[in-house]
Amino acid sequence: MVIALTGGSLGGALAVDEPRPRSGPSAGQRNADTALPDGWRISGKGAESQLVWRSDRRIPTGDARVEFYAGDRLLGRPEAARDGRTFRLKLVGSADLKDLQVRAAGRRLDAGGEVTKPPRDRRATTDPPALASANPVDPGKPGSYRTVTGEYTLDPMKLPGFPEPVEMQAVVVAPTGATGDRPLALFLHGRHSTCYTTADKVSDNWPCADNEQPIPSYRGYLRDQKLLASQGYVTVSISANGINAQDWDPDDGGAQARSSLVRQHLAKWADWAKQRNTAPAIVRQSPRADLDRVLLVGHSRGGEGVNRAAMDSLYRPPADQDGYDGQVRWRIRGTVLIAPTIFGQNPVADVPSVTILPGCDGDVSDLQGQIYVDGTRGFGRGTALHSAVYMVGANHNFFNSEWTPGQAQAPAWDDFYEDEESRHPDCSVGTKTRLTADQQHGAGATYIAAAAQLFVGGDDRVRPLLDGSGKRAPSADPARVFTHAVGANRTGGLLPAAGVTVKGGRLCAAADSESPTACLRQDTPGASPHFASWENVREVDRHAVAFNWSEPGSPVRVNPARPLSLGGAKFLALRVMVPPGTTGTKLDVSVTDTTGRRATLGGVSVDGLPLTNQAVSYWAQEVRVPLTAASRAGLDLRKVNALELTPRSGSGQAWLIDAWGWSAGTPKVQASVLPRVDIGRLSVPEGDSGTRTHQVPVKVSGQGNGSVRLYVEDPVTLKTDSRLVTVRPGGQSINVPVTVKGNRLFDYGVPHRIYVKAVNGAVVGSHKGGVMVQNDDPEPTVSVTPVADRVTEGESLTWRVSLSEVADAPIYSKIRFLPPDEGAELSTKDVAPQWLADVTVGESPLPERPLSELDRVEAWVDIERGELSTEFSIPTAKDQTTEPEESTRIELPEFDDPGRPQGGPQFPATVRDPS
Repeated sequence: MVIALTGGSLGGALAVDEPRPRSGPSAGQRNADTALPDGWRISGKGAESQLVWRSDRRIPTGDARVEFYAGDRLLGRPEAARDGRTFRLKLVGSADLKDLQVRAAGRRLDAGGEVTKPPRDRRATTDPPALASANPVDPGKPGSYRTVTGEYTLDPMKLPGFPEPVEMQAVVVAPTGATGDRPLALFLHGRHSTCYTTADKVSDNWPCADNEQPIPSYRGYLRDQKLLASQGYVTVSISANGINAQDWDPDDGGAQARSSLVRQHLAKWADWAKQRNTAPAIVRQSPRADLDRVLLVGHSRGGEGVNRAAMDSLYRPPADQDGYDGQVRWRIRGTVLIAPTIFGQNPVADVPSVTILPGCDGDVSDLQGQIYVDGTRGFGRGTALHSAVYMVGANHNFFNSEWTPGQAQAPAWDDFYEDEESRHPDCSVGTKTRLTADQQHGAGATYIAAAAQLFVGGDDRVRPLLDGSGKRAPSADPARVFTHAVGANRTGGLLPAAGVTVKGGRLCAAADSESPTACLRQDTPGASPHFASWENVREVDRHAVAFNWSEPGSPVRVNPARPLSLGGAKFLALRVMVPPGTTGTKLDVSVTDTTGRRATLGGVSVDGLPLTNQAVSYWAQEVRVPLTAASRAGLDLRKVNALELTPRSGSGQAWLIDAWGWSAGTPKVQASVLPRVDIGRLSVPEGDSGTRTHQVPVKVSGQGNGSVRLYVEDPVTLKTDSRLVTVRPGGQSINVPVTVKGNRLFDYGVPHRIYVKAVNGAVVGSHKGGVMVQNDDPEPTVSVTPVADRVTEGESLTWRVSLSEVADAPIYSKIRFLPPDEGAELSTKDVAPQWLADVTVGESPLPERPLSELDRVEAWVDIERGELSTEFSIPTAKDQTTEPEESTRIELPEFDDPGRPQGGPQFPATVRDPS
């Protein structure tokens, strides 16, 4: 019987010589290190082995990716079973399984983990800040048009890589009585459960089962649609359940599929604008849509989907990855991204955007959508406004009424983690800063309308609501909203990066929390969306300036790699981050030109977000100082080569994210001509001998030259090396050879992964790919020989577990205790207490109970890569009680797909009293 099971992750051998046979250390000696945590197991055989985690509660379908980690190493992204509690990851490679964790957007999900909920905070809830002054124009006020609502359903579509067709269904809300062609706003919901029953059960099936109905997530934005329609917009919200049910496997989380779906709908609207008689009834009842004025609104993974649709509309994706092959007959004027994911960290620099960051997001809790702002700096023409809107007290789900309890047709939930024993001072329901569902949805609708009015309508009067000017829209009250931005009329950016020198502070690593130069240490309570991590990569191109002081007057001086031009700007705008909950950080701001002339521009005061550090709340505020003092002092603002920040408050800590010349206004946006990079995948057999070299498939399209950062992952250590690459269409500018050395040793397949991110003058579509080396060798068989299966109290029961031949990956199997065929059974008091605690995650010997009755035993036999055998030992306990012989049966079971043990080899063991 074959019981070979993997304990690996993504790793494996890269052109590794055949390992030498050797005997390994005792599994009993290693037991505390190799036992899997509570809730984890390995199922399947050989190359079909899976690492399985089962939660003690259902994990709601959400937008953040569920990920398995061993320590800080990403093992992979598992597939969720239909029960919503079981997650399976096909194992490859040879990395170990120590410190297993389940995470989503940085937060722990596993019940057996060390951190599953925030520590109890007995402080009073945080008081919200005072309301800012009102903007003269409030886009949240309904317009003068009455509206009409209806739906259409078209034939479903097939998308690359998705076995099931995806629906073409939408709800339309349009103005009545509006003349002329009207701008079009398209909404795309995020990832949620797809089906439900009348018994209030949800699933991720597609198509839905006979006793189920589709969850109408696409109807969740009717409030937003009606507001825009009253203001003269034709609106359509499209359904994406078919993608949500099938997007667990693609590297991009379904971004390309969602883009294809969006563009398929836009193509239909372009057709209907020309041939009204072919349109569905609700479209014929609506004004003609102006496809030259399109706003895309996406929630969560829908946000990443509409970002990709904007990219694909400017820079065509590879045909084999795309689900739309027609012409682009529309122009996307802007995007609104609500609590979005950005797995690829590839925002579109030349399409304006507003990103809403909910302060109490319990799904995409790392607020990675901040990268839609920060990730556009230095790309494109720089004239597109990219705004971040931090909404205090908003959660992830309540922007969609179909994801809101009491409003939804199907079961719905509050995504923010709630624990009555550990109330969150900022986000628990009923705290002073937490918004109600109605308040949150109303504020969201207001800021969607603001983006429409600015990007599509061209009304610059609403810009102060979005660009860090500190104005508020009364329609969003009582929500406290903070904004900052890049782009528009900002010039001459000082971006902390390689080549920048810092005195009095330090250039810190923004996306490498393990580095000694990390901007925020890994153990810092709270987190910063500015420093959101990306894949399994320790990035080298993202930085900030960190500084702290214990008394006033010690400046931090930042010198850019080359002089900045602030000519024509009216203000210097800085994005400065201070710890949450702090107030009154005062800094004087000075600049120096290349001739040595220096001027103090004025002082700024920066407050942290009005939150505790339990939230993702290290977020930069935008502050501005006029440049008039520099002009009076005769500085040449076209040649600024130093920025100084001098603390005037007693002590503190701060981070400079960037600085820009700022003037009012919203310039015209024109897209740059850029090359596009897409990484592909290749699957190859390992072979029995010889060496073969394969190339990672890379496609460079578009026009022009640009640079990207290429990260190559070592399949054994999972660490990445990087290099800067210049790309141009038609060239072999990205050359990634993978050398495969054939052998006759069993493994679980070896992935060689690469990642790519744009650095300058390029866009990246598919950011991840590589070569998968498939195992083509039979798995070794296992034999078990007793070393000491009849022992005296205080000695160890021991067996030797051997393989028929060495393997190129570890072989694991779980131990199960069964009652003996006859006689007394070994109990929890008959084994060493520490061993019992190790294999049961902390069980005590008392009350005494038979070993076969323990609920969860996590004892494992593991034979390391390259070893022929190991010993498995059970230390027994010596007592003063006279007892008969006690026995147990030990089984190495196999498991079926649901995880039920199916039997296996059994071995008796007996313990006797000292003679």
